[in-house]
Amino acid sequence: MSLAPRLELRQGQSLVMTPQLQQAIKLLQLNNIELSAFVEQELERNPLLEQPETDSDGAAEAKSDNSDGFGDEPVSEMSMDGASSSDAESSLDASYDDIHSEDGVSDRAAGDSGGASAADVGGGAGSIGSGGSSSFDDMDRSLEETLSNELSLRDHLMAQLNIAVLTPTVRAVAAAIVDSIDPDGYFREPLEELAERLGCAPDDAEAALEAVQGLEPTGIGARDLAECLALQLKENDRFDPAMAALVARLELLGKQDYPALMRECGVDQEDLIDMVRELKRLDPRPGLQFESDSTQTAVPDVLLRQQADGGWAIELNPETLPKVLVNNRYYTEISAVTKKAQDKTYLTECYNNANWLVKSLEQRANTIMKVATELVRQQDGFFAHGVQYLRPLNLKTIADAIGMHESTVSRVTSNKYIGTPRGIFEMKYFFTASIPSTGSGEAHSAEAVRHRIKNLIDDETPKAVLSDDRIVEILKADGIDIARRTVAKYREAMRIPSSVQRRRMKRMQVDMAS
Repeated sequence: MSLAPRLELRQGQSLVMTPQLQQAIKLLQLNNIELSAFVEQELERNPLLEQPETDSDGAAEAKSDNSDGFGDEPVSEMSMDGASSSDAESSLDASYDDIHSEDGVSDRAAGDSGGASAADVGGGAGSIGSGGSSSFDDMDRSLEETLSNELSLRDHLMAQLNIAVLTPTVRAVAAAIVDSIDPDGYFREPLEELAERLGCAPDDAEAALEAVQGLEPTGIGARDLAECLALQLKENDRFDPAMAALVARLELLGKQDYPALMRECGVDQEDLIDMVRELKRLDPRPGLQFESDSTQTAVPDVLLRQQADGGWAIELNPETLPKVLVNNRYYTEISAVTKKAQDKTYLTECYNNANWLVKSLEQRANTIMKVATELVRQQDGFFAHGVQYLRPLNLKTIADAIGMHESTVSRVTSNKYIGTPRGIFEMKYFFTASIPSTGSGEAHSAEAVRHRIKNLIDDETPKAVLSDDRIVEILKADGIDIARRTVAKYREAMRIPSSVQRRRMKRMQVDMAS
């Protein structure tokens, strides 16, 4: 066998993803916030892209009669039998063919002497206009009167610290401690590390921490939960030896081990009940009183509403979809006066990229609609009757039904939400594992089984607390073939204590109520 260099000619086929197709796939998996940020970047980068203006009624105005795109958001109507009245026409499993003329300009531009090519995703259907004009002179209050400045936790603590009688060194260390307090109001850094970092004496660090813990709200600056509760109990003059023993044994309280707590605290059941009640009135997170960050509510990408005939109407949420226009008129005007080849190449690239973005946004909307429509058809029982009718479902079932690849369905359902009459759910919520039936019936959804377990535990009485084995017997009687370890896993995932702990807790609740 000779080893020598040689030339060979081979012919083969391979799948190559163009940059445009990669962009389309990227757009598909973005959530509405990330998509808006991406479109904003493209608007700044591409001079041929623009956002449509809105009239007084909130409807988008096209720049020309030659607008090309889609205006209103896709709407799909579905009857109770799950038959969809409209389907999206394309999917990301098919590659896009850019058709260019000899000079590199898309044929789409041929014959367009002006106008705007538009992809108005969501159109103006969901826009709300101002309904009239107004001025600042007509307002009852000035703009300054409507502004508010929420007091932060740090500002509140520093305002108290500035009037406290402290030495300059202790005041400086206390200010550093305030800066290290987390949103819950706890000081997590070890005091020795703080003293070493600031180069101060340990006694000064101790005095600074004591000064911070004396500020309002009570419990601020604590290093753990026990210290936080102890500070509040001391403020209320209730930190006696029995209460101190209870605070030092919080792990037993979490396990609902009341007999052990009575032994450790040296009190009877009645006194222990009073002590637990007092602990429940304390604030374990005093810093949250000044939490200024508002909770961000998930905005649904798809809206589902029930029709009068019992069917379902599915539509994209116009508030989450970007509105983008390709200004053909501006492109035509600039092309006519552009002489340099480099400028013409740049202009052509901008035009083709703008058209591709428009096409990708339309493709993304159609694909989401197609997946959402099939998802509603598969889980019709959930939307009509509740979580107990949730069916086991996987990505392959949806992919086979709509003729797409599983990876495409996975991208569509990731970080996408659907607004239903039962609330807002992530699309991934409806894909659950399958639990077999004891007989020849249909399999059960894991989420529905978890809901069933929770209902059984919620309905139990102090005298009849259900063990995991008893729950297995009840579920098997209902036709659900499930193992005890699976019941325990679902129960722990829902943060439900064991039957022993629940029995102690329910007995204590009965005693506290009496």
